[in-house]
Amino acid sequence: MHPMTQTDDMSDVTVHKSMTSRTYEQLRSAIITARFRPGEKLRIDSLKKEFDASPGAVREALARLTSEGLVTAAPQRGFAVSLISQKDLTDLTEARVVIEMICLESAIANGDLAWEGRVLSVAHQLSKLTYDTQDPSRPNSQQWHRYHERYHDEITSACTNSWWLKLRKQLYIQSERYRRLSGPFAEFDRDVDAEHRAITDAVLARDTETAKSLLAKHLRITTEILLASKMPFSADAEQNEELTGG
Repeated sequence: MHPMTQTDDMSDVTVHKSMTSRTYEQLRSAIITARFRPGEKLRIDSLKKEFDASPGAVREALARLTSEGLVTAAPQRGFAVSLISQKDLTDLTEARVVIEMICLESAIANGDLAWEGRVLSVAHQLSKLTYDTQDPSRPNSQQWHRYHERYHDEITSACTNSWWLKLRKQLYIQSERYRRLSGPFAEFDRDVDAEHRAITDAVLARDTETAKSLLAKHLRITTEILLASKMPFSADAEQNEELTGG
């Protein structure tokens, strides 16, 4: 039997990192798209079978998701999908508005022509898709969600502070979870495409104040609709303490 070489060690590390990254992405997607519901237990043995991953990769993925707030870890209780509440959604939205405004202002001030081109391109692609509010699980809605995320990423991508962008992304993911959990709902007479067009026009015109105002309104309208939907909100304090053992 040949002894393990340094190359073998490095190969094992690479495989482990790849498996951890894949498991993290798959599990995060399952939580965001509500395949795993708020409060649902996340058992390592079940997850390693479902995602064809090692126990170590599952644990690392769960630890990362815990740091992002999508998973809750409690001593003697293991892991569970974080609960949702109306207060959390409201607080999340206000925090997101603040961070989005900072990132958008920086992006408008620092974005070059290439950035403008990317914004225009993804805005155009998004406008060609239809979000099925009656059945958000349908393929066309899933594609809309992907391009919607790309759009919001792109309009702020020229922000020069990487930490602001990391915070923005984390808050976006949390907000997306609420959107997906809402299930079928009608957005009344809301014209989301028109909102995106107005934001895009203001961004490309470098009209910072108008762009910020329109984006903030866009985010808050979504939250108002979600708060009025039939989402599985938990009591803000009692049920979260019950889940975490507090």
